[in-house]
Amino acid sequence: MPDFRRLWLVGSFISIARWLEMLVIAVVVYDQTKSPFLVAAMTLVRLLPMGLFGATLGVAADRMQRRHALVGVVCCQAMVAAGLVVLCLSGQPPVWLLGLAAFISGIAWATDNPVRRMMLGEIVGTTRMASAMSLDVVANNASRVAGPALGGAILAAQGPVAAFALSFVLYAFAAAAALRVRHRSTVTNRPLSVIRDTRESFALVLRQPGMRGVLIVTIIYNLFGWPANSMVPVIGAGTLGLGPDGVGLLASMDGVGAFLAAMALAARAPAHWYRPVYIGGCALYCGMATAFALAPGVISAGTALVVMGAGGAGFATMQATLVYIAMPPEERSRALGVLSVCVGLGLLGFLHLGLMADWIGAPAATALMGVEGLVALAVTWRWWRAAP
Repeated sequence: MPDFRRLWLVGSFISIARWLEMLVIAVVVYDQTKSPFLVAAMTLVRLLPMGLFGATLGVAADRMQRRHALVGVVCCQAMVAAGLVVLCLSGQPPVWLLGLAAFISGIAWATDNPVRRMMLGEIVGTTRMASAMSLDVVANNASRVAGPALGGAILAAQGPVAAFALSFVLYAFAAAAALRVRHRSTVTNRPLSVIRDTRESFALVLRQPGMRGVLIVTIIYNLFGWPANSMVPVIGAGTLGLGPDGVGLLASMDGVGAFLAAMALAARAPAHWYRPVYIGGCALYCGMATAFALAPGVISAGTALVVMGAGGAGFATMQATLVYIAMPPEERSRALGVLSVCVGLGLLGFLHLGLMADWIGAPAATALMGVEGLVALAVTWRWWRAAP
């Protein structure tokens, strides 16, 4: 399937650039401010558009040709990367401008579920959706190895200008692949009423059997699990005493575990595994976040991140898959938009973690967040056990 390969390449290039940017921005902000809160805030503002616009983008995606939307989104990200290069060439970039760049990139990120991943589902069909998502997660998690490792190495050797220039090149490759996509999606001709259709999207998803449980686990993962990733540069530099290249290598370790787990799921992922892998992946991620924060040395910290990444891959592979197979075809784009809103609620987790890290230190705050996630899973058991 040539179009599947092209969309897979688009996602791969974008993911490498995204993780590279997140690592470089985190290191630059920490070097300037020494504030764990501001480091977490950079990821927070990148997630904010998902919470604000995720459902609306899902509604809008039904009313346009997704191929055109994809090309436009990738070009927007390339312009942001070029702007970061110019900022760094002119001197030390202000933190607020780095935050603005992260916010604009976050708008593009919020379109991934209802645009690119929806196109993947249309191309491969329901029966092969889990395998397609596994391969997509393989690419995403390979990029979580390559992005931070490249970003850290280039930042240490050449500085932020070269790192952001590489990001621009990656977006250019993604745009070239997107322009070659031939698939044409079905365009809905319903009159556009953003407020009404956005409200209906939530009602439709919540009425679908099992979907409430899927969304609850998504919220728990993004509130209490994923924010731990933003503290890897802080703990790596501040607690473990690593330089930029060492921080980049450490940040890539969860990508190693995620890559291996996603490869295993792509090879064999029977339907009766979907819910256990999804929920177990969330629990494993939260537990290993605590283990990472409390690790006494670099080796144990890296090992915890590898296992944490494996849990994250299980969660991420099944997240969009469960939504796609549970919803009727005509409602999938809107459901994936609602899913993006639940992902975007993770910004509250980053805010919570950043404030705690400034108060009690990054290791203690990260360990506590992981425990909170496990408690939240236990408390909500009666709802997520009904997930499809």
